[in-house]
Amino acid sequence: MTTNNTPYLHIGGKPTIRLLVDKFYFYMDTLPEAQGIRAIHQLNLASANSKLFKFLSGWLGFMEEFRHPMLRARHFPFSIGESERD
Repeated sequence: MTTNNTPYLHIGGKPTIRLLVDKFYFYMDTLPEAQGIRAIHQLNLASANSKLFKFLSGWLGFMEEFRHPMLRARHFPFSIGESERD
């Protein structure tokens, strides 16, 4: 795969990833079924938004600022039940 043929570029690059992440956090703030997962986040989601954008960009082939996120370890302190998972 060349740098011009990454999944990141294939789906639309920065504008698409930004829209996806912004929509995700919009829905986290507004959907009643997301209240449980929203409650374990900070009040201001700007940092989480930025990190998710960078993670997805790297995962899709653009940048590598957050290479191995250790997601399981990062989320271990939180109780994630079926409703939060869903």
